[in-house]
Amino acid sequence: MTFADPVPPITAGPVDTPLGPMLALVDAAGALVGLDFEDTDGTPTFSQRRLAREGLQTGPADPAALRPIADQLAEYFAGRRRVFDLPLAPFGTPFQRRVWAALCAIPCGTALTYRDLALQLGRPQAARAVGAANGANPISVVVPCHRLVGSDGTLTAYGGGLHRKAALLELEGARPATLVLPIDDQVTNAMRRRSQPA
Repeated sequence: MTFADPVPPITAGPVDTPLGPMLALVDAAGALVGLDFEDTDGTPTFSQRRLAREGLQTGPADPAALRPIADQLAEYFAGRRRVFDLPLAPFGTPFQRRVWAALCAIPCGTALTYRDLALQLGRPQAARAVGAANGANPISVVVPCHRLVGSDGTLTAYGGGLHRKAALLELEGARPATLVLPIDDQVTNAMRRRSQPA
């Protein structure tokens, strides 16, 4: 997986999912720069805060630019897509991008530990650095940072909330057996309804 460099201007628009609304940030070339679950209180998302640090602001996205993102997310949540094929252009350091590329290589239905990914990267002592890069991932779901779990199989931090991380892992069939976090029944039922054939 390779990432392009973001091409300003960056635009933003909403994408609905069974786990709540997301905000997609798209660059002038049509690449996905950020994808975050939105807070109900209207605070800026992780990606919006990152863009502000880069000195960039967002304008409204053309709905046509959001359509491929919305379509692929809908297929994913319906259980008909296991790999995304969207152009990606996240802001990040070379190490972060290396970690994010490795995340994209984790098969759907698999959960790894931070140490597992550090070993795959040839950096066995870098589990914490991998965790930090994972936490800085600006493209939720598509760059599957939710597929990393603690060394004992427990869920660890997720920007969209642990309930969403648990729901994503369950959707993919990778929910760790040691997981005791209850999944919101309303979210789970909504995902089941969307995955049933019409």
